[in-house]
Amino acid sequence: MSQVLAELVVRHTRRIPLPAGNAGQGSVVARQFDAALMSAGFKLSAELLEHLSGLSEGAVLHTAVRTLRTVGELVGDHVRHNVYFIDFPANVPDTLDFWRDCIAEALADDRTRDRTLAQLSTGVVDLLTLPSYGRYRHGYAELLAAHEELIPAVGDRVTVLHLGGAVEDEVRALYLALAGSPSPLGDAVLLDLKVLAAHCVDGPQPDQIPVRENRAIVNEARLTAGAPPLLDTVTDVLRLACAISGGDVSLQQPTRFGAVPRPVRRALLGGLDAVVAAAPAKLADVHAHREMWKRLGERLHPHEYPRWPHAADVFAVARGELTARTFESQVEELLVGGDVGGAARLLTSAPGRLFRALDRLLRTAATQEERDAVVAAAEEVAPRVAGRVVLAVREHLHNRPERGGGQRVFVNRMGRAQIVEDERRPVPGPVRERLIAALDSEIARRLPSPARLLVDPDILDVALPLSGKATAAGLGVLPRGSVTPVDGELLRFFVYWKEAERTTDFDLSALLLNSRYETVSWLSYTALRALGGEHSGDITSAPEGASEFINLRLGATRGTFVVPQVNVYAGEGFEEVEESFFGFMLRDGEQRGRPFEPRTVRMKSDLRGPGRVALPLAFRRGPDGTWTATWLHVYLRGAPHANRVESNQVTVAQLLRPVVEREYLTVRHLLDLMAADGAQVTCQDGGALPEGPVTYVGLQRPDGLHPDSVVITPENLRDLIPA
Repeated sequence: MSQVLAELVVRHTRRIPLPAGNAGQGSVVARQFDAALMSAGFKLSAELLEHLSGLSEGAVLHTAVRTLRTVGELVGDHVRHNVYFIDFPANVPDTLDFWRDCIAEALADDRTRDRTLAQLSTGVVDLLTLPSYGRYRHGYAELLAAHEELIPAVGDRVTVLHLGGAVEDEVRALYLALAGSPSPLGDAVLLDLKVLAAHCVDGPQPDQIPVRENRAIVNEARLTAGAPPLLDTVTDVLRLACAISGGDVSLQQPTRFGAVPRPVRRALLGGLDAVVAAAPAKLADVHAHREMWKRLGERLHPHEYPRWPHAADVFAVARGELTARTFESQVEELLVGGDVGGAARLLTSAPGRLFRALDRLLRTAATQEERDAVVAAAEEVAPRVAGRVVLAVREHLHNRPERGGGQRVFVNRMGRAQIVEDERRPVPGPVRERLIAALDSEIARRLPSPARLLVDPDILDVALPLSGKATAAGLGVLPRGSVTPVDGELLRFFVYWKEAERTTDFDLSALLLNSRYETVSWLSYTALRALGGEHSGDITSAPEGASEFINLRLGATRGTFVVPQVNVYAGEGFEEVEESFFGFMLRDGEQRGRPFEPRTVRMKSDLRGPGRVALPLAFRRGPDGTWTATWLHVYLRGAPHANRVESNQVTVAQLLRPVVEREYLTVRHLLDLMAADGAQVTCQDGGALPEGPVTYVGLQRPDGLHPDSVVITPENLRDLIPA
């Protein structure tokens, strides 16, 4: 278990917990470890290298083996990436020539000749029936032999690993950070939190656990350890029951409740009874998940525990045997009656709900007096609203159009996107501006006041992680809407998947659009060469894992946008396969090497989401010819079978415009508020680091920073969000 925990620390913090071991002469092995890390795009900090050099060779080797495996998984180097065309990106044939050669080979094979002739007579040939199509024709060793060694370049990624504290201290700090996160965590991070919570259940706990999914994970660990769960709503109990049953603690997907042991039943019913006894009005929350409560009641048997009558009331409400009027129904009654001011006054008792209803209240208000009452109510309760909600509403108001019309994109917490016409009534500009100023003032009041801020300019346009639900785990993954520079000459996408039970075909494609979001061309298995790029070839099954690549020379690429996508052509979806991930590499023009070189990987993210088409990010050419990447984290429903770039190009273009043109709240905005409050902000341009402690905000911690510095990187960017 200690090894698993240490790996979690490396993955989430880029720190190696203080390696234990006898003193010795480990400098040679430590340098070899450093060299092996550099081949994967990582490096030991000077302090860490010095510490390892003073340990025995065995201790260093133990740390090296564990760490190399962890960083290999971070960049996708833990699997073998083969390609269909062994010389890729060189010697990729024209698509029609390639298909013709596959047909010729099928005709030359006695086993497939008749079937192929029969297909030719109809004028349509199924590529999947051709023996040389879609299957690797060479082994991984042959691929390596066909490519030169990668020549290191100045622009290659180097991620520095730093020396951490004792394993137990690092693990507890990571647990407190994740459990107390002010924004929701992704599914993969929630699984890590579950491991950490079980280990840290007897130690210090966060002062607050504002995200309810996190609380459910912590409560499961507490219940297992015999400690009382932390419950203050009936929904907390439902989430805990889902966690115990291995279900979805976000309550977005139905959970199949199994048999519940009596001690757990008593804990759930006793907690439920206490919550309702303290605040009977919370019975109204049952309506949001009535069917789930009914199914849970069948497992908990509340009638067997008459000493907890309030718990029985919960299930009576779910069955419709007891009335509990919801807060929302009271608000709705006032709005239907035209009393917007009354609805706003009622909502002041639930500040978070008031903020989430602000837009509706403002567009429903018929007079300036009513709008003023809504704004006054918002200003009154703002100090009691969670920082994440204040920031989200501020971003929403900033992007609220002055006039109606156009299209809106809804992206749910799982990343599923939907496009709808914007038919909302406008909100008057002066009202919006007054609210935005009030929200900025409230945010600034909550932000820390560091004496000195040192900032990496490349992080300024990274979006604030107001939710991590749709952000996949991996390396270099940033929140939706983040924009970062692309500084290489060759851009190479890759996808890897390994099927679990059924034959599965993922197709990597790239759509090229002009500035009007119109299709210029695409690269896919139907267009192996186009506009300065090459496709590595179609692989149609992955029992042992498979990879596809797209290579693009950015200088030769026409158009404004490049949108990579992964289509499920057949078989298992992204959440069904054993493993799947997407990423991109950047190389200098003269760099050779294998199709996959870990030190050139700039981003790698797991593909785990709903739908049959994944859009991880998009690349955009600016007016000056420079390129940037914009993170999307979006999944389209797609078709059950045969998803292709040709069939979804219009949908992708419609979705892309509102996503990339939206102005997200970024790190820059919070730093500007801090600077306005008197913080001294200095950009780190690669020069000498200050001698004293600073608050550093950047894409990664630089080597040599004062040990007492506060460091904010993408791994803990959520710490910037005020409570």
